[in-house]
Amino acid sequence: MRTAVLNNLMGALPEHDVPAVEECATTLYNALPRQDEIEQNTVMVAYGGGKDSAYAVAFVRAVHLALAERCGATFKLRVVTMRHGGMPYQVMLNIDRTYRALGLYDDPDVELLLVEGGQVVPFDRDRSMPHRLIAFNRTDMLMSGHRSYGDGRATFCNACNLNVANSFGVAARHGGGVDLIITGDSPQEQRDYALWIRQLARGAGQKPADAKKGFKGTLETLDGLAQAYFQEIHGSENAERVKERGVTSDIPALEFFSIYDYTSYASGAHWKLLTDFLGFVFDEIAFNFTESDCANPALMAHLRGLRTERVYQRTYQEGIAQYVDFALELMRRKHFPEHLVEEIANRYRTEAGVESMRTAATRYGEDAFGVDTRQLVCMVYSPFAGGAANLHDYLAGELPELLPDEDRIRALLAGKEDHGALAARLERISGLSLTDLRALHDGPLWSPFAGMATQAGVLPLVMDSDPHKKIIKAKRNPEGEEVLDRVAGR
Repeated sequence: MRTAVLNNLMGALPEHDVPAVEECATTLYNALPRQDEIEQNTVMVAYGGGKDSAYAVAFVRAVHLALAERCGATFKLRVVTMRHGGMPYQVMLNIDRTYRALGLYDDPDVELLLVEGGQVVPFDRDRSMPHRLIAFNRTDMLMSGHRSYGDGRATFCNACNLNVANSFGVAARHGGGVDLIITGDSPQEQRDYALWIRQLARGAGQKPADAKKGFKGTLETLDGLAQAYFQEIHGSENAERVKERGVTSDIPALEFFSIYDYTSYASGAHWKLLTDFLGFVFDEIAFNFTESDCANPALMAHLRGLRTERVYQRTYQEGIAQYVDFALELMRRKHFPEHLVEEIANRYRTEAGVESMRTAATRYGEDAFGVDTRQLVCMVYSPFAGGAANLHDYLAGELPELLPDEDRIRALLAGKEDHGALAARLERISGLSLTDLRALHDGPLWSPFAGMATQAGVLPLVMDSDPHKKIIKAKRNPEGEEVLDRVAGR
């Protein structure tokens, strides 16, 4: 079986990758700590379910099989997928097709795992999304979005990136641990990322872990940042919630092994491998802008449209056009094949297409996070955070019948009064508990219009250093007054 898979895989890989597999196999073998007992080594690779990680898994599988053919045995291969609310079932189907094509299900030297928060379970294509994980992601999304006017990166990506880091720690210490972690990042990219994390920590008033600790130290530094970040988002009163969002760092010292120099990550270079051999499908739910394993970018665009329509009182299409211009530019910077860029552009090219995607994003928000349009509109106003700075505008724009109750609402948020019926209504329109609404009130509100010097905290530091953003001129009211604004996402 292994010989057949290897032959078929070598035939599907781009021609220049075939000798690179053998070269990489030699280098990886030399990096293993137990070369005389190769089967006693465990090598981990992360598989998010997207096109790039599918290619990485296929390449590593080729190395895995090449060493088996060369040595008569090979290392244990651990393939790990972090699950989150933005990962639709179609992604699980892509992963399943990849595993079948690569013969991973039937190989005793392969572990296929799902990381769901702090839990590790065997991969199961049909495993239902755990309710606790949905609630976990939903709360992060709403609390982050309410502190940032529904900004795409703040609402979805910051918490997710910290969760990804945690999943690496959780997966690396699982069972007997691992010896190496495969990465597609170049050594320079790894150093740049570690340096960025250390700079963020210093900016947040923290002392980074000793750089000599390597990946373990990076996780320790990220854990400190995560605790500070989530305390900022959820409030210091939610101590248990903040604690469970830490980054696992109690792992043994281990190294990364980069396949960057052996591979070509431009998806056009391995299109045949992806679509013909691995059976990878780019569908409307799982493929959105720069992501082929996550539907959240469709919601990011939707939030931009809602903010432009409801807060700026312009049109939904105007906001969508701003996001699409930004995201298509980002796709090209990431070297997406032009036909995939055109596929996304065509989805939003007509008014009917925009309305179709609006319906799809609305349905996705309800299915994946249990939030409806009323709650998303509330979020893009950010009416409760920062001492309820935008409460009046929100009530005037969306709930004018509650304007006479504005003072009572402010007293309720400040904890000075407890109006049962009024509290219940705020909970329904926001999707958050009164406890969370009060945490928003007592905590910061990040603004895309304010300079860094006027905003303290971890969130402004992350947002300012984020490369996935674009400063644009936007019309902020029906009269067309232009201001500098920010579009950010994936």
